[in-house]
Amino acid sequence: MGKLFGTDGVRGVANSELTAELVYKLGKAGTYVLSKEKKRPVVLIGKDTRISGDMLEDVISAGILSMGGNVIKAGVLPTPAIAYLVRHYQADAGVVISASHNTFEYNGIKFFNSEGFKLDDDIEDEIEDIIMRDLDVSSHITGDKLGRCLQADDDALDSYAEFLKSTIDVAIKGMKIVLDCANGASYKVAEKVFRDLGAEVTVIANEPDGLNINEECGSTHPELLQRVVVSKKADIGLAFDGDADRLIAVDDLGRIVDGDKMIYICAKMLKDCGELAHDKVTVTVMSNLGFHKAIEEMGCTADVTSVGDRYVLESMLKTGCVIGGEQSGHIIFSNYSTTGDGILSALQLVKAIKLSGEKVSALSDKVTIYPQVLKNAVIKNENKKKYANDPEIKAEIERLEQLMSGEGRVLIRPSGTEPLVRVMIEGKDQNVITGLAENLVSMLTRKFG
Repeated sequence: MGKLFGTDGVRGVANSELTAELVYKLGKAGTYVLSKEKKRPVVLIGKDTRISGDMLEDVISAGILSMGGNVIKAGVLPTPAIAYLVRHYQADAGVVISASHNTFEYNGIKFFNSEGFKLDDDIEDEIEDIIMRDLDVSSHITGDKLGRCLQADDDALDSYAEFLKSTIDVAIKGMKIVLDCANGASYKVAEKVFRDLGAEVTVIANEPDGLNINEECGSTHPELLQRVVVSKKADIGLAFDGDADRLIAVDDLGRIVDGDKMIYICAKMLKDCGELAHDKVTVTVMSNLGFHKAIEEMGCTADVTSVGDRYVLESMLKTGCVIGGEQSGHIIFSNYSTTGDGILSALQLVKAIKLSGEKVSALSDKVTIYPQVLKNAVIKNENKKKYANDPEIKAEIERLEQLMSGEGRVLIRPSGTEPLVRVMIEGKDQNVITGLAENLVSMLTRKFG
């Protein structure tokens, strides 16, 4: 990964790390790289509710216009809405201005290509190279070659809402649902979709003020949602993050239903309907051992990728898998979308519940989640990958896994941004695995710190 682009675009504190100058350059370089064969490319722009969104929207628009590109400003919409609407409007690229689940002072820029897919690493590297080398790619764009801001042919939010409603074919009229919109990009469209479908909807965290996005709400802070679900005696609670590409659910007893459990519930629905291609799901290395056991008991297999929904999607496209995602709630239904979509995932989860005839709590309990312990070893940056080939470390991992007798696992991976190696151990006994993790961290620190 380069200096600018992380696993999900370019991100930082707005007007400090993510400066207007940098975003202007991203607009120029991105338009240049994504539209080399198009004289007048069209770029669709969406944003979440952060106070910095207006500034960054105008700045990146200026960069695109300076390259002769035309801009459609779609306004406040979820990230997956832009992935869909790029194809709907036949645009040449899409831009989302959002920092997802981060607090309001952060923001980010991520690009989609004309087919609604996040950019490949080599394309991001080319954009980054232009910026880091300070190449002038727009010196010849003057006069009538400059771009314009265009109006969308129809209402972008309504178009996206109609698409979402088309993905569910069971009646949910009268179902009691609580939505937590994280004071973010889903605050209008999520409520509209579920009300249009006839659900009895209670909405929280749907009054964004530019500063309260993800603040004690949404998929990373579902505590209020849990309380409201119980007090309203609702069937389910659904929490999105700031840009609504991820979902965390709350069952009828007020308990968290994470990405692993939701993927299991939806995969079982697809299998029962004969729609689970190759009896396969795709998840990352962070998915719980209990999830894997439940999937195996269902007669299915799980492909495992690196952390990041982009890597999940890459694998799905190669294998033809139709459902995949992360424990954190990024879930991809490849028959419908090119990226994780919190509202779409919520609709598929609700469909699975209705078809099963069971309560969410009963479906969730079919996956026994093993305790997980995550500890960090402080390691010199130059040593972060050396542990993988160290005989003593490899022998210790084998010893720990034998000790747990198939009822646990050890995962070690370097941090992408910090001088840390992350140690994760799963097993049946929280106290036992905590001790094992701490001992392994001590060994890593002693050898490589």
